[in-house]
Order: sequence, then structure tokens, then C-alpha cells
Amino acid sequence: MSTEIRPFRIDIPQADLDDLKERLARTRWPRELPGEGWSRGVPAAQLRELADYWRDGYDWRGHEARLNGFPQFTTEIDGQDIHFLHVRSAEPDALPLVLTHGWPNSFLEFTDLIGHLVDPRAHGGDPSGAFHVVVPSVPGFGFSAPPRETGWNAARVARLWAELMRRLGYDRYGVQGGDFGAYVAPEVAKAAPEHVAGVYVISGLGFPTDDDLPDMTEDERAAYAWMKEQDWMNGVDHHALLRAAPQTFAHGWHDSPVAALAWMTQKFQEFTIGGKRAEEVIDRDLILTNVSLYWLTGTFGTSAWPYYDSTGLGWPEGQKAVPTGVYSGPPGIRRLAERHNTIVHWPEDNPGGHHFVTMERPGDVAADMRCFFGGVR
Repeated sequence: MSTEIRPFRIDIPQADLDDLKERLARTRWPRELPGEGWSRGVPAAQLRELADYWRDGYDWRGHEARLNGFPQFTTEIDGQDIHFLHVRSAEPDALPLVLTHGWPNSFLEFTDLIGHLVDPRAHGGDPSGAFHVVVPSVPGFGFSAPPRETGWNAARVARLWAELMRRLGYDRYGVQGGDFGAYVAPEVAKAAPEHVAGVYVISGLGFPTDDDLPDMTEDERAAYAWMKEQDWMNGVDHHALLRAAPQTFAHGWHDSPVAALAWMTQKFQEFTIGGKRAEEVIDRDLILTNVSLYWLTGTFGTSAWPYYDSTGLGWPEGQKAVPTGVYSGPPGIRRLAERHNTIVHWPEDNPGGHHFVTMERPGDVAADMRCFFGGVR
């Protein structure tokens, strides 16, 4: 097995960009179904407006150039070609940190966050809280090769990350994750506890289930009822869909950019809290760059493996090998999270209105991460 670390640069063929525009121009638009707003899914007028902008206003080359401003590499681990960003801080005591993205996201999730972490001095932060940042692409996402067999899980991805950090020469580091990353990050600590300073999870620890109801207080029951009413709990059940028939839907997402855009728009909207449109919370170009990355790398299907290799919906449990902190405790319950974690950082009022809060509030997330890691580094 080669352990070589190879420089990488994004360079999408112009023919692929031309093909995307042609497909968007040839879209066969369906009739508007009866019902108001999002009652039947993505409103046709909203999707058409977004698709028109994707075709005629959005500039992939500009965003490609921005992404190429980050040092990128590939390396082979466990038979997998892994793509990753590796951005070192100029601060001498910076703590290495590996960030794990979720689904349906990519390394794009952290592009606005990296500067705050690597160079806090430039963003009004304390330079003693700087990080060297490593952002791998999960296998099957973006420029990382997809798994060639079934049986992959978060623990196997975590072992890749531990080996990647060893290969980069980092003996002690922090780990972070949200969404699928909230499953992977604790597993890194289990795989390499002597090397991990702490685990930081965006949210998801201590989420109650119906089994917890008998022992919950009145306030906890009210919080649980609120959680169960949210769009991200009641929208399209992507867990069930991607467990049951990811290949079926991948044919549509891979062939039709509007089908792919509709799916991504649906999920980013369901992950938005507070009744706003997703584009009001997260920059529209950032969302479209993420959709474009999936489209141009053909990874709508291959990124589904965390779901079709799972047995159902289960919230991340965490680990007790090293200290744990979160960006947002609620709607989790701390005493439930402490069954499986040594919680040392549990804020309840951090700002944010989206599941992918690092794309919405990068400065706030970076400040909170400095607070947590400052106590465990």
C-alpha cells in the first residue's frame, strides 16, 4: 500500500460544465400540484428560480478557484483514495484538528470556518486558540473514492482519520463532527484515545427517545415534544429512502440536475429552523457549490452508503475515552448525554438556525470550539 501524500487541484472539464448547462436548459418541468407552500415538496416557482440562477448566474469557475486556494491532497488508506484539505496555522502552538462533514454535505461545509480556526488573530480571536485544520472527504463524497464493498460504518471511517493524522505527523489532536460527523468523531477517540485531546460535536448527543419518557421531567417532555414537531423530524425520511432503494433514486439524481437540485433543496430546507428559506440562512452560492460538487463528481449515489449500510435511525451516542463538548446542547438532554460521554462543555444558547450551522455561523462556531479545546488541549 502506498503511503504517498499527493497534491490535488480541482479542475473540472469544461465539457462537464457545458453539459450541466445544456441539461438545465432542457428541463422537462412538471405541473404544479395542488397545495400551498411546501405541502407537496419544493415549490415549482422556487426551484425554477434556483435552477435558472444555477444555469445563467452561478459561476463554478470562480468557486473552483476559491476552493483551490486551500491546500488539497489525496492519499491511499485501507485501499481508499482519500481527498483532504490540510491548512496549517502560522501560530506556533496551534492544535491539530480534524473536521468531519455530514450528508448531504461535503468538505464545503467548513470552507467559511477554516480561516477563523487557522488565523483567529485576523478574525478578532485569541491567537493562542489557533488550529492546524485537516478536512477529509468521507469515502464516496466529492473527490474521495467510494467504498468498493458493503459493510462500511462510522468506526471504519474513524480509523482512516486516525491513520491520516498519524501520516501527517500529528501525535495529539482534536476531532469535530456534525451530522454523520457526529458519529465519526467519537469513533476516532475510541480508535486512538491516546492521541485525541477532545471530541467536539455540533449537536445530537443526549437526544431523547420514547424509551426515555417515563423518567423525563415536565420541561424535558416539552422539549421532546418540540423536537418531534420540527421539519427535520417530519420531512422526507431520507434514512428509510436511502436504506431501501438508493440505486433507484441515484439514477434520477445522476441524470437530471434539476432532480438533484430538488432533492438537495428539500433537505437543506428541512434542516432550516425558524420558518425561513434555506437560502436566507446559508448563502445561495454556497448551497449551489455543494450541489455542483455532488453533480460534477457523480456522488449522489455513492454518498448514500452510511444509510444503506445502517439498520435504522439511531442518534449518536458518543464516547467516554476523552472529554466531549458540543456547540448546542438542546434539544439534547445533558443527563442523557452523560450516560455515554464525559461532558465538559454544554452551552444552551449558542446562535444558529440551521442543521449545518458551520455554514451559517462560522465565527460563532469557531469561538465556541476555541472555548472547548482551550480547556482540554
